[in-house]
Amino acid sequence: MPSLSEAFRAHPVHLHHKNPDFHSLQELPDSYAWTHLDDNNLAADAASDDGVPPVIDLHDPNATSLVGHACKTWGVFQVVNHGIPASLLQDIESAGKSLFSLPTHQKLKAARSPDGVSGYGLARIASFFPKLMWSEGFTIVGSPLDHFRQLWPLDYTKYCDVVVEYEEAMKKLAEKLTWLVLASLGISNQDIQWAGPRDGGLQGACAALQLNSYPTCPDPDRAMGLAAHTDSTILTILYQNAISGLQVLKEGTGWVTVPPLPGGLVINIGDLLHILSNGLYPSVLHRVLVNRTQQRLSAAYLYGPPAGVKISPHPKVVGPSRPPLYRPVTWHEYLGTKAKHFNEALSCVRVCGPKNAMFADGNDTHGHGHNNNNNSVPVG
Repeated sequence: MPSLSEAFRAHPVHLHHKNPDFHSLQELPDSYAWTHLDDNNLAADAASDDGVPPVIDLHDPNATSLVGHACKTWGVFQVVNHGIPASLLQDIESAGKSLFSLPTHQKLKAARSPDGVSGYGLARIASFFPKLMWSEGFTIVGSPLDHFRQLWPLDYTKYCDVVVEYEEAMKKLAEKLTWLVLASLGISNQDIQWAGPRDGGLQGACAALQLNSYPTCPDPDRAMGLAAHTDSTILTILYQNAISGLQVLKEGTGWVTVPPLPGGLVINIGDLLHILSNGLYPSVLHRVLVNRTQQRLSAAYLYGPPAGVKISPHPKVVGPSRPPLYRPVTWHEYLGTKAKHFNEALSCVRVCGPKNAMFADGNDTHGHGHNNNNNSVPVG
């Protein structure tokens, strides 16, 4: 069964842009100047009357139904009382600050190779857009040891230890959240073939950790930190520091800011859960804006099934009035579809035509990019 790293390598990234030194730029280069941001920002401001994504206490006895409602109506929610120590969140943020504050030439020693998945580099979705994004990232799949030796030759072990501890904690939380989401659909661990036989653990589940930095920007009203996209995952767990910037697209409302919540974590639904739920729980289109005075940092834990397991609409969510909307697809295969078609990937794995309005879920096409057929794989 292929690993997640092998799945990413099968769809290499070809980015022909240099990694800039953002801190040396006093003006916004034309290559980073986006258009039509004003209209989108007005939509976000108007969205205030419609509220923000719900906050769910995982100790709440009604957490399952609350999660289900949030998935169906928003595709995103925040959780508290999630069991992740505040000190660990602070440690991963501190590691991100240390990493992105390194000189550019030092960071480039750990640059992501064109056919690799781990390492330092620009957003993987960059090839689908005509303008560049005001951000830098570091992707970790597997051990960060080799890359961290390049970044911190003398004290790399302490940063490796933080990442290992963070990933272990995130894995446990991701399993818990996945079962809450599935339970809200009436799906139990006996209904999932790749579930563990005893404790309900998701055997062979794959994950990646994405550290992101959005530096201060001289002209934030014309820049984009991370362009609109959906994740290919089952779900993504995002820790964002106290700086605002994350927005999600709410149908009928527009772009809504997800406010930073002390100690909270943002959970968003990915494309594979969209497929598994037969479109009942839509994957959420999201983006990141930047600001003039404060650097924004985030850590995204991207969680999915074993790369070779076929995901399809579960029998518990299909029936005579709602036939399966999607064909079975592995994460490995879906990453290939995403690499070619980006935000149109869900439409590519549909089995019913777009004219069949009775069964349409209205959330298949997130076309906010430009497809140039480069094998770019979004990672959240």
